Amino acid sequence: MQGFYGYSYGKMRFWEMLPGLLTWGTILLAILLSLFAPVVAIVAIIVFDLYWLTRVVYFVIVLIASYRSYRQALRADWKQKLGEVSGADRLHHLIFLPTYKEDLSIIRATLHALASQTFPAKRMMIVLAGEAKDHERFQKNAAAVVREFSQVFKRVIITEHPSGLPEEIPGKGSNLHYAGNKVAEILAKEEPALRDEDIIASSFDVDTIAHAEYFSCLAYLYATVPDPTRASYQPVALFSNNIWDAPAPVRIAAFGTTFWLMGELARSERLWTFSSHSMPWTMLKDVGFWQKDIVSEDSRIFLQAFVHYGGDYRVVPMYLPVSMDTVAGVGYLASLKALYKQQRRWAWGVEHLPAMIAAFRVHKEIPFKLRARAIFNHVEGMFTWATAPLLIFILGYLPLQIVSDPEVLVQAAPYTLQAIMRFATIGVFTSAILSLFLLPKRPSSHSRWTGLVMLAQWLLLPVTFVLFGALPAIDAQTRFLFGRYLGFNVTQKKR
Repeated sequence: MQGFYGYSYGKMRFWEMLPGLLTWGTILLAILLSLFAPVVAIVAIIVFDLYWLTRVVYFVIVLIASYRSYRQALRADWKQKLGEVSGADRLHHLIFLPTYKEDLSIIRATLHALASQTFPAKRMMIVLAGEAKDHERFQKNAAAVVREFSQVFKRVIITEHPSGLPEEIPGKGSNLHYAGNKVAEILAKEEPALRDEDIIASSFDVDTIAHAEYFSCLAYLYATVPDPTRASYQPVALFSNNIWDAPAPVRIAAFGTTFWLMGELARSERLWTFSSHSMPWTMLKDVGFWQKDIVSEDSRIFLQAFVHYGGDYRVVPMYLPVSMDTVAGVGYLASLKALYKQQRRWAWGVEHLPAMIAAFRVHKEIPFKLRARAIFNHVEGMFTWATAPLLIFILGYLPLQIVSDPEVLVQAAPYTLQAIMRFATIGVFTSAILSLFLLPKRPSSHSRWTGLVMLAQWLLLPVTFVLFGALPAIDAQTRFLFGRYLGFNVTQKKR
């Protein structure tokens, strides 16, 4: 495989195994302490729940702060602000839309949203990046796109990623790697006057509906932030295109992902790129475009830039939204299965740990503080993702069912845990209320009482937290632990 600073799947096995060992070690330790030292287990669980309560309170604070920034961004006139910036008229947008087996209606809706931007469409270049495995459908869709939109945008570029290329994992990353190289060749030949530093690239899922001011806001940030070519730009990711038709667990998971990202936007020092986002074209060319042999290309591209520039790379928060589809299947159970697979694919971001270790060994010019923080945040995030739901909702109550000790601590433990969890529900209430403000307009096919269902669904949070939070993360880490590497799973788009 191509590898990343000497690392590819199967190498550096200790670092591949470490996340799974930490997770399974914690689960087994919790069970063993519950069986043989239940009092110790109770104390440990109370301490952990107190720690989790502080995290919940902090999360609510940053989430509310981020939501206020989101509302301010929605009210701003980004087109006007951009018009006041000298030289902004030279900026162009290059939007990559990788597609595989999507219906033309989904692609068309995305392109109509791009054509309706307040930023001039004649300075936007669209790359529709298909797969040879879907040749017939893709070429039919591509022909329709060229016919309908070639006169709307500055350029519409069609690329088709061949199947079976060496050192690749079939998926979005390898598709983008191929498309990026092809586009670089085309622009060098056909747009020689267009400077690389004047192009802002965006990697969008093909179902992404960008806010009408997105590209004006993006261009404004790029034109005004310090050192703009050393930053990626992360919007608020909403999964709401079809949210009214999704099952309740899917809706909760969708909002949970949005709220997690909004919390990260308020702490930009922790922020990596995720899902649909934007970045400098110069950076993409400098790092050789997206890696073609991994699954988590949306976050790996940030790591590639961070390492390439010796730690001098960051993510600038954008508080405007892009909206995508929730996962969908034919029927309720199929949708839940698709949700599980999507969460497992996102949890496969655990693959970044050995890649970071390999890169940081080579690039020791990156300040130690930055390297240590990146490693700690990644390990801690993956660990709590996999273990916290189990410790809070299941394993935390196991020692209480076993212990028969009459000590005051033991007798008071259920009430103590209940009080902690009662305070922690502030996070659930906050999420439930904010979710109503983030919902798109209710379709006429749904009754007004559906809004109450949207509130009541949050009672399922503990179940969803475990089944579609902890279990997919444990699944991903266990596969990595035993060297059963995950391929790319395409999220089905269905409206």
